Amino acid sequence: MAEVRTIAVIGAGIMGRGIAHAAALGGYRTILEDILPTALRKAETEIRANLDKAVEIGKVTKDAADEAFERLEYASSVEQAAREADLVIEAVPEEMESKIEIFTLLDKVSRPGTILASNTSSLSVTEISSVTYRAPKCVGMHFFNPVHKMKLLEVVRALETDDETLAAAVEVGKHMGKEVVVIKESPGFITSRINAMIGNEAFYMLQEGVASAHDIDKALKLGLNHPMGPFEMVDLVGLDTRLHILEYLHKTLGEKFRPAPLLVQYVKAGRLGRKAGRGVYEYPQQEPGKGEAGKQKSMGEVVSGEQK
Repeated sequence: MAEVRTIAVIGAGIMGRGIAHAAALGGYRTILEDILPTALRKAETEIRANLDKAVEIGKVTKDAADEAFERLEYASSVEQAAREADLVIEAVPEEMESKIEIFTLLDKVSRPGTILASNTSSLSVTEISSVTYRAPKCVGMHFFNPVHKMKLLEVVRALETDDETLAAAVEVGKHMGKEVVVIKESPGFITSRINAMIGNEAFYMLQEGVASAHDIDKALKLGLNHPMGPFEMVDLVGLDTRLHILEYLHKTLGEKFRPAPLLVQYVKAGRLGRKAGRGVYEYPQQEPGKGEAGKQKSMGEVVSGEQK
């Protein structure tokens, strides 16, 4: 099995910085890349804050947190990040064109034995890896948001992924403290396929006036024991990301995944979720001295006076 000592993470957004946090805490030298200096500074600040919080609640020791933070390095180009890595994990937006562009570049600048992994939540790793000359060394590693808290890792075996690469990805996941499931590539894998269907049906129900967003979320949390309601989940994931996934699943798996018109409408209106300050719910800006941001409000409540 290929030994992984250095991990490069491409993209310092929500997922990228979470993966870097988990990699560093797992004992790996970790290089986090982004072309935007502000993104790297924000990532460094948030990783430090999350490590400090983990110490505060007793999840990790102060020494372990400090050592993890010391393992983190930052790079402003893909070439700089990937050239010394044994494993590169791409964490760019969920668009096939972006993934293919990054993998084409990674194949050129990485060492021949370097494993290339995509943090895609639904796209074909086989298609992404087809642009490289190392398809057997390509694999899917689907992490979950927030990465530093969520225990699951879906490791996706593409058509040509070899046994050594698969074993290395599983071992890295375990060192990161994840529970790993191995999946033969299929559109949406396990979780995205089920989640997309539940979330899409919830939008159809909201569109039809079956119940308020708040009550649909409440019903699934209390009746089906889901930790988050479908609208809370989509606001966290991003409505645009969910729409991309549904469009792909609709194309590959058929009519049952056709995106609800209301979801499409929300995305067109810029209601993208927490990252935009509003999605299905509103997320008021934090006021000085107020601590946590104010309680979320349903967009239905704001727009149509719907009662929660």
